[in-house]
Amino acid sequence: MNRPALQAPQTMRPADWVALALLSVLWGGSFMFNGLAVQDLPPFTIVAGRVAIAAMILVTVLRLTGQRLPADTRTWRDFMVLAFLGNVVPFSLITWGQGHIASGLAAILNATTPLFTVLLLRLTGAERIGLGRAAGLVLGIAGVAVLTGPKALDGATFGLLGAAAVLVASFSYAVSGLWARRFKDMPVLLTAAGSLTCGAVQAVPLALIVDRPWTLDPGPEALLAVLALAVFSSGIAYLLFYRIMSRAGPANASLVTFLVPASAILLGALALGERLPWTAFAGLGLILLALAVIDGRLLRRFARPRLAPAE
Repeated sequence: MNRPALQAPQTMRPADWVALALLSVLWGGSFMFNGLAVQDLPPFTIVAGRVAIAAMILVTVLRLTGQRLPADTRTWRDFMVLAFLGNVVPFSLITWGQGHIASGLAAILNATTPLFTVLLLRLTGAERIGLGRAAGLVLGIAGVAVLTGPKALDGATFGLLGAAAVLVASFSYAVSGLWARRFKDMPVLLTAAGSLTCGAVQAVPLALIVDRPWTLDPGPEALLAVLALAVFSSGIAYLLFYRIMSRAGPANASLVTFLVPASAILLGALALGERLPWTAFAGLGLILLALAVIDGRLLRRFARPRLAPAE
């Protein structure tokens, strides 16, 4: 029996690139919010508060717009898997990992998500990779490494478990992207609300058992940080993420992990007045070049043979 031909990677429309950039800002800000929240709250409590508040907001929006979540058990089973792979596991591992390794190293390791995604797509026979796309992925990871600078590796020798946690989180993100393809025909708001609701169902009991949050005494900054994580980095962000996923596929949606470190650094410069080193601009340039290589259209335009002038 002949194997089905591998499909060509999906292309990104201009509107998808704009959504990807906005998503990177929303997720880039999560580093700052996590940094504030983790000072007073343990990881599982942060994750539980983040997904639970986001779920309540999106379910409220659903009701106000007259929409309803599906009632069949199969869809809710799929939501539970999506929430576990895309919310509970990566959120918990990255939050825990950032306590053991430098945030710059965490950003580099998280940028392997597109690499895991295209490899899984290739292994499952969904898409072919191609030399250009593979080169763009490697270039993107290199860009993130240059962007974060040499200090990103500080403490890497003593944080192997933290690094492993972020890598497992990146792989979990990649698997969740493939799983999310089954929701491509479902309205984005339903997908986001359903997955975050299931994320809350899983994360809240875990936080209650492990962290005993009623014994904590967080300050207002930590509580506001969790609220910001819920509204901006979860509710709005996942609406954008699933929209990109449904329009351009999981491989393209995962490219946001290249832009998230850049957004985090730029937000730090704008909000905190931090000075950007030359490596930040060099890394950003490499990332933009990588995205252009992965997209392929700009390179094809330059490589297109020019017609000889008529004599």
